[in-house]
Amino acid sequence: MIMMRRLLLALSLLCLPWITMVHAQTAAPDYDEWNKVVIRATEAIETGRASDAAMDVLRGQLEIWRDTFADASTDYSISTQTLRAQLETLGPEPESGEPEAIALQRAELKLKLSEASTPTVRAELAQSAAAELIAGVDKLRRDRHTEALMERGPLPVNPLYWGDALSTLTKSMNHVVSEVRVAWVYVRHREDFGNNIPRAVLFLLIGVVLISRGRAWTRMLEDRVRQFRTPGIRGFIIFTLSLGTVFLPLLGVYAFTESIYATNLAGLRGDQILSILPLASFLLLMSAWIGNRIFPVNEDDQQILFLPAGKRMEGRADSSLIGLAMAVNVLMTEIARFDSWSPEARSVLFFPIIVFSSFLMLRLSSLLLSHLRAINTEEGKKVYYSRAVFVSARLFQFGAIAAIVLGALGFSSAAEQLVFPAIATVQLLAFLLLLHQTLTGVVLKLMGEGLEARDKSLWPVAIAFVLVMLAIPAILLIWGVRSQEVADLYRQIGSGLRVGDVKISPREILLFFFIFGVGYALTRLLQSTMKNTVLPKTKLDVGGQNAVVSGIGYVGVFVAALLAINNTGIDLGSIALVASALSVGIGFGLQTIVSNFVSGIILLVERPIAEGDWIEVGGQMGYVRDISVRSTRIETFDRTDVIVPNSDLVAGTVTNYTRGNTVGRVIVPVGVAYGTDPRKVEAILLKVAKAHPMVLGIPSPYVVFQGFGASSLDFEIRAILRDVNWVLSVRSEMNYEIARLFAEEGIEIPFPQQDLWLRNPESLQPAARVEPVNLDQEIALDQQRQTASQPPKATPDNDGEGGVER
Repeated sequence: MIMMRRLLLALSLLCLPWITMVHAQTAAPDYDEWNKVVIRATEAIETGRASDAAMDVLRGQLEIWRDTFADASTDYSISTQTLRAQLETLGPEPESGEPEAIALQRAELKLKLSEASTPTVRAELAQSAAAELIAGVDKLRRDRHTEALMERGPLPVNPLYWGDALSTLTKSMNHVVSEVRVAWVYVRHREDFGNNIPRAVLFLLIGVVLISRGRAWTRMLEDRVRQFRTPGIRGFIIFTLSLGTVFLPLLGVYAFTESIYATNLAGLRGDQILSILPLASFLLLMSAWIGNRIFPVNEDDQQILFLPAGKRMEGRADSSLIGLAMAVNVLMTEIARFDSWSPEARSVLFFPIIVFSSFLMLRLSSLLLSHLRAINTEEGKKVYYSRAVFVSARLFQFGAIAAIVLGALGFSSAAEQLVFPAIATVQLLAFLLLLHQTLTGVVLKLMGEGLEARDKSLWPVAIAFVLVMLAIPAILLIWGVRSQEVADLYRQIGSGLRVGDVKISPREILLFFFIFGVGYALTRLLQSTMKNTVLPKTKLDVGGQNAVVSGIGYVGVFVAALLAINNTGIDLGSIALVASALSVGIGFGLQTIVSNFVSGIILLVERPIAEGDWIEVGGQMGYVRDISVRSTRIETFDRTDVIVPNSDLVAGTVTNYTRGNTVGRVIVPVGVAYGTDPRKVEAILLKVAKAHPMVLGIPSPYVVFQGFGASSLDFEIRAILRDVNWVLSVRSEMNYEIARLFAEEGIEIPFPQQDLWLRNPESLQPAARVEPVNLDQEIALDQQRQTASQPPKATPDNDGEGGVER
């Protein structure tokens, strides 16, 4: 023990100079300068008088200081961790005392640790202060943005403002023209004017050609690619080439702006317009491209929306007009900012753009709803993106109506911040849908699955998840979140979320899945090697081989998960504590599951049954097809699956007909009529049994005279079969042969007969049939009988005619 302490002391002495060197090389932040920044930032936040641009500059400085303090605290923490590790190496201080050298070393390490911890704590406090100041700047900017949205300006429908608004727009245009005239007067007298003309003309020609012919060139290439036979790759190439309708004209716009810059005719206002012109052109071109892809011209192109040709043409036109409205809005916003338009002019001039864009949004929403009605009325046209189409249609409708109402009431800023982000969001969703279908086709083709497997494969889900994750920053930016806040959000996500002593970050999550994936892949590789190469060469039966392969799989997955958790910095001790706490709940609430799990392990180890065995358990008979840790799957003879819990197989009674070998016995009962020679029957039955090829000769089959039945003499054939799985077929074939030989020998197979004696058969004679009585007929008959029984009345002439004889 003393030698060990001396060795640790020597190692500590060797490490002390290195620790001192680390402290010397770590440059401490300038806290005096930081205090000045804190005072300036606090004053700016409290007063709120600084402009947005100044606040952005201040936020950038605070971010630099925050990162500086974070790096400093990390450097210091490494030093303190080293010192703590050496103190832990020395072990706890004994109560009875320790050698003087070790005590001195312990005291020196404690002093060093105290000195190293002070800069760390100071850097962490400064980092926290910087984070709070950044949050204050962000809150101030959000409050200003909210106030701007809620601020009500002049009513654009008031005719009193229309004349001033029109004159403001005219003045802005005249200013641009005046700048060009003044610049022309000045530029044409410069010496380098002639030298710049060829450059300007060249850029102008390039711009005109790209703007006028770029789309036609792209469509020509698309028509050639359509002849390819591979659907997935063809779709990807067409999708990529179709972007040329956006970027070729956009390059032409850049060339056009460069040609104007080469002439030096652009003044201050012209420079602002030219700087924003590529963005406006991109909005117009991209909107038209999305319209052409969502509402294609050709019927053969992939249909995103199921609409007739007329409605598709309407959709393309509306989409292009929306792009035009967005481009005009961007240009007018820049002009209004540069010329400082009055609130009245802004409200009046931007309201028609809002109304026009809202009208187009309503038209497009009606087309989207027409698509939904089409797929709902026709079977087989259900598509996975129907929910996205429905959300887009409702977003268009809500945004359009709300924007018109807000704009008319004077909330111009709120109307602009509602209508154009809504348009941009729907366009982004449309682009993601197009990109998703294209990438899905490529991936499915590369994986050899084909486009028909789109609805059954998981690749479309994975691609959609990745695209949505990538689109989240764009959606945040569209709806007004500043780029600094988005970057800060992702920085926080990248640095990780601390839960107790565990830090969860994307890096840790990726590391976990990587290690677990590698471990799982190695486990599967080992299972495949053992199953196909090693185990077939051993004396283990098939059931034992399957048990070994399953055991390797369970152990491999457990070890892979353990290594992945350990390498991501998660304390296994904490997991052990949680597991021990959950053990009580598992003991009561999950008792059945744990019992089945343990029973599954027992089945894999002891192997009383194996896959392929013919067993009977709980009244169910069939073949064992799969043994898992919780249950066993049995396939019955009528091809139905019965799931039996493993605990029933371990604790209950199981009959295994094929365990170890397939030899089994068949019993064929036979009955003959009384009066038949039993020995003759015995000989015939033995002949049938011995003649069957499935019956073993040793032990030889025999016939049992079971007894005297109610209607027959009962015999049984008992024979051992080579494969008991054929017992039904063997019994059937023996019965056929017995029936044939009995017919030849005249042996009768009896059936139950009974004699019936009747004690009083006369009582079973049917009674006389009683006819139903008709009351009217009975009365008429009685009257007839009474009339016939009376004598005739006397007449004067005694002739019965009632006349008088003359």
